[in-house]
Amino acid sequence: MGRKRKFDTSEEMQSFLESMEVAIRTMVQEIQKPVDQDLTGSGRKAELQSIKQTAQDCRDMFRMRMEVENMLKELSESGGLDESRDYSAGFAEQFGSNP
Repeated sequence: MGRKRKFDTSEEMQSFLESMEVAIRTMVQEIQKPVDQDLTGSGRKAELQSIKQTAQDCRDMFRMRMEVENMLKELSESGGLDESRDYSAGFAEQFGSNP
């Protein structure tokens, strides 16, 4: 059995950023595809809704990517993340039990 590779947060964050780039490019390509002109009624509405949802997911992915880039920059500059500002998990994390 081989040794497990030590988890390196900085390396894993960089790998995550690269994966997000691929995902964003894929979503943009999907958004750029034309809507089938033969679709009418509910089929067309469903296709347009799908495009809208993909665009919203892409927007969210851009925001997430920017957050990860900022965390990676902070990690490289200070050697650690500022936990007092990292509330990315949401309300419960931010206002949960504080020592």
